[in-house]
Amino acid sequence: MSKQAIIAPSVLAADFANLQRDIEMINTSQADWFHIDIMDGVFVPNISFGMPVLEAINKHAKKTIDVHLMIVDPDRYIKTFKALGSDILTVHYEACTHLHRTLQAIKAEGMKAGVALNPHTNVSLLEDVINDIDLVCLMSVNPGFGGQSFIENTYKKIRQLKEIITRNGASTLIEIDGGVTDKNAKQLTEAGADVLVAGSFVFRAEDPIATIADLKKITTL
Repeated sequence: MSKQAIIAPSVLAADFANLQRDIEMINTSQADWFHIDIMDGVFVPNISFGMPVLEAINKHAKKTIDVHLMIVDPDRYIKTFKALGSDILTVHYEACTHLHRTLQAIKAEGMKAGVALNPHTNVSLLEDVINDIDLVCLMSVNPGFGGQSFIENTYKKIRQLKEIITRNGASTLIEIDGGVTDKNAKQLTEAGADVLVAGSFVFRAEDPIATIADLKKITTL
């Protein structure tokens, strides 16, 4: 049976002056999810959009809303992000003092629970909670800004993480966020990635819909 990567365009790279147009574009494309980055300027050196923009996106989005919180103390906002329409809520390992409790709180709200790891964080740290995690987001660039170059060590981390998932009989998805293009999408999927977040590569393309279709095609295994 053939398997295709889940393609999740990153709305951070969209044209905010034409946000509804870009949301409709994702709706009509072969993309599977909306990937939405929430940054607080503390955990990462940048501030992205907050709750009102997510609420506006949710009014038009017809696909899974995958929210990536790059914020300190994410527990404060779990209920809020559920109310704003999040289907998947991903928190950073580095921002959670009590990760297991945070994951349980996300699931208690009826969302899928994700954990993001910065490039320097070892995947082995997730061994004890892998069965509680629906999705692991491996940052393949340093978080905070779009358009960065892909970190090559990511392939090794994918294989290490896949081994942990398989060994524990978990059904955790592996998501790659940062620097994804048509040059590395197939290799990432072959290494074991399930979800590819693409920002600048999609939204700066001359034909974003064709670009998304191409990513789907080249990640078919």
